[in-house]
Amino acid sequence: MAPAATGGKKQKKKWSKGKVKDKAQHAVILDKATSDRLYKDVQSYRLITVAVLVDRLKINGSVARRALAELEEKGQIKKVVGHSKLSIYTRAVTAAE
Repeated sequence: MAPAATGGKKQKKKWSKGKVKDKAQHAVILDKATSDRLYKDVQSYRLITVAVLVDRLKINGSVARRALAELEEKGQIKKVVGHSKLSIYTRAVTAAE
């Protein structure tokens, strides 16, 4: 009986701590450099969403939403889909194009 009992003495499984994602340090206000990039570069994007601005310009989501509303008001971008959760914009096509 003794040899059969020793077979089940495995070491307990060690759980990993999991992957730790780095905390993103996004700007919460628009400084001059970011503002210039916003007005110059965003007009050339084909697909413009809050996530695109957050990713490319490293700004906060609430700042990106305000910026998109302002750009639409000025006529630099055009809204394609206006949903309560996600708004999709595209560049405003001029008559010359």
